[in-house]
Amino acid sequence: MLFEPRLREGIADGSITVAFRRWKRAQAVTGHRYRTGSDIIEMDAVDVVAAEQISAVDATAAGYPSAAAAIAALQGDPSVPLYRLRFHRVDEPDPRAELAASADLSPADVAEIAGRLERLDLACSHGPWTSSVLRLIAERPAVRAPDLAASLGRETQPFKVDVRKLKNLGLTISLEKGYRLSPRGEAYLRLTS
Repeated sequence: MLFEPRLREGIADGSITVAFRRWKRAQAVTGHRYRTGSDIIEMDAVDVVAAEQISAVDATAAGYPSAAAAIAALQGDPSVPLYRLRFHRVDEPDPRAELAASADLSPADVAEIAGRLERLDLACSHGPWTSSVLRLIAERPAVRAPDLAASLGRETQPFKVDVRKLKNLGLTISLEKGYRLSPRGEAYLRLTS
């Protein structure tokens, strides 16, 4: 779940516990955990509210000085439902980061990764992609996603979705600009090349 840069410090220190989003349908579920980039949050409540229902308490918990400031900052079409998200920061390491750091792969680990990559390839409408994307990221770390996608003749957004799937397997790491292989991803490529 993306949060604007001004909120990241408040999420990290626990002072930001509310956010407002205009969505056609809920894109967060109470009780589920979401990555914010540097933290993990757990959703405590997801409610549809009218802008006029934003209280001073909610505004402060969302990082605004007043309800009026929170309402003024709302983005998107006013006819689209407004969701109030209540959450708390989870003080645990990101399991994906821990997985990415594990470079000591057993033959069983390699087989499991290969099987999961094969399933991703088979499920894709544009054909096998995992191997070429892993190798591309290995060869061109810290290169912008649009440039990587273009080099494969692909559109940027679907390419980024695919890279996120590799990240969920602990094989890649997102950088400020572009990606790099994780220690796990490097080990996998080394053992399968």
